Amino acid sequence: MLFDSVGSPLRLDELPVPEPQPGQLLLRVNACGVCRTDLHLLDGEVAVREPPRVFGHQVVATVVEDGRRVGVPWLGWTDGTCGQCAAGRENLCEHALFTGADLDGGYAEYMVADERFCLPLPDEGPDTQLAPLLCAGLIGYRAMRLAGEDAMRIGFYGFGSAAHILAQVAIWQGREVYAFTRPGDVRGQDFARGLGAAWAGGSDETPPQPLDAAIIFASVGALVPAALRAVRPGGTVVCGGIHMSDIPAFPYDVLWGERSLRSVANLTRADGREFIALARQAGVRTQVTTYPLEAANEALRDLRDGAFVAAAVLVP
Repeated sequence: MLFDSVGSPLRLDELPVPEPQPGQLLLRVNACGVCRTDLHLLDGEVAVREPPRVFGHQVVATVVEDGRRVGVPWLGWTDGTCGQCAAGRENLCEHALFTGADLDGGYAEYMVADERFCLPLPDEGPDTQLAPLLCAGLIGYRAMRLAGEDAMRIGFYGFGSAAHILAQVAIWQGREVYAFTRPGDVRGQDFARGLGAAWAGGSDETPPQPLDAAIIFASVGALVPAALRAVRPGGTVVCGGIHMSDIPAFPYDVLWGERSLRSVANLTRADGREFIALARQAGVRTQVTTYPLEAANEALRDLRDGAFVAAAVLVP
């Protein structure tokens, strides 16, 4: 499925099987998660390098050469030498290339990827269950780490793919989860409670008690002051998306009290290895709606419209 230009639907096309270059693996795609980042790419809110481009950065694939199962995440290549890489922050590499935006991704039957950025996956578990872990899970995990290990009462604004994974991890860790959905989204709130959330309500509601931290997965800037109001003094709000609408002005007293506001960007390979092991240990089970590869536009439209809970996955 090819992206040609902003505002146009993805186009189904027949391409030759890609040739791996030195250091790359030829992969047969088994499943690829559909991510809100793909909507930002489609809408021109995040740049796509040199279209036509194949989207998809939550890829579960089989290495053609030896049959290993691997995952291909958003971070597809780094230079390893810039100041950020040298400081252990490859997620902020000055020349990074990203799967599905700068490099062709997994909305396809075959792809190539840098072997160094292919994450080993466990043998057990369906491919479709593992796919959402590779971005929704990884970015959520990084955001929750930034929220702090002492954040025992944690709120998730936007209860979709990332939040439904992280809620399971947080509850397994002994934390209380507070789920914020679109106002009136009873189905989403019931889904959150079914996963063990201590409370679920609309993003326009105030939780029954102050939160230690909140993570904003929805790309709505107006949620920033709402989340700051919901956390206690000394609490943290983490913006977990790659794009967000403009944050409105808010009075200083919303931030005052040593509250912190920060963003999370991309991921590291260490994040990937740590989180995949943690998700396995915590017994995370993703809830997915599957679509055939050629229905990628339908899956993206359903994601935009909130037509399903949790995650969507394309299956070639």
